[in-house]
Amino acid sequence: MSVLHVVSVSGGKDSDATLLLALMRYPKARVIPVFCDTGNEHDAVYQHLDYIELAIDIKITRLKANFDQQIARKRLFIARDQRTGRDARGRKLRWSNKAKRRALAALHPTGNPYLDLCLWKGRFPSRTAQFCTQELKRDLLVNYQMDLIDSGHRVVSWQGIRRDESLNRRNAKKFERLNPHLYAYRPLVDWTAIDVFAFLKEQRIMPNELYFQGMSRVGCMPCINAGKAEIAQIAARFPDHIARITEWEQKVSAASKRGYSTFFNKELHDSRKDRHIYAANCIDEVIRYARTSHGGRQYDLFASHIDTNVCASAYGLCE
Repeated sequence: MSVLHVVSVSGGKDSDATLLLALMRYPKARVIPVFCDTGNEHDAVYQHLDYIELAIDIKITRLKANFDQQIARKRLFIARDQRTGRDARGRKLRWSNKAKRRALAALHPTGNPYLDLCLWKGRFPSRTAQFCTQELKRDLLVNYQMDLIDSGHRVVSWQGIRRDESLNRRNAKKFERLNPHLYAYRPLVDWTAIDVFAFLKEQRIMPNELYFQGMSRVGCMPCINAGKAEIAQIAARFPDHIARITEWEQKVSAASKRGYSTFFNKELHDSRKDRHIYAANCIDEVIRYARTSHGGRQYDLFASHIDTNVCASAYGLCE
């Protein structure tokens, strides 16, 4: 039984370093880089993947989730919904006829994995319900690896995870057996971000250009977990991505039973669980908040006047 080394690549520094380490240890014929396209990526990510393919002479397998069947089932459920009664808060359980017409008009596959996922769910992901990672990346990659195992291979899944990234990863194991034919290997667990950039420089690999444009991470643009500073940078440098999120909010709101849904949930609203949530968390309002300081009470001149022609790096790469 042959062993294949599947490397999860994202276009970011950690996955670049992980792929290079895999290729330093094993022949290219046994290394399979895999990119899971969320549909919410910056063009610089695709350009960087093309650059990596040329720089190290390897082909990156690109996967994309599809939710056509889930959307079709959701449409059928809504059309047939005739539930009566109320929930614990006294709200009607069934979809109103008005909500049905609105949702059925909006619920059609777009071909964009991120948007289609949110249309199916009737909402955007959040910190407490981060289903985007599972549906758009993890499940897609696991299914790909299981297909390789079913074809008679043993698979080592290389993951660019560092323990200092977050509290959730502080106990990440370097090597782990997941099942009899699938293993996880995380060669960067003890590295820091500075170690990663130094390694890429040593290997003469340029990091993704987004790291020089105020981004601390590479992935969704924007990510639901983006902080104020990063949101302000995105709004200034990539207004087309903000316009896209505005359009997505409108579409997902139409497909939602409540009739409203926002990309961010920054808890800028009061305790009323109604459209005040939408009014306070829609993308335009979040950007306005990102340009303030002192909890939104004072206009931040620095965040409001970002010079997009000047290099900006959270890792000191401009120095």
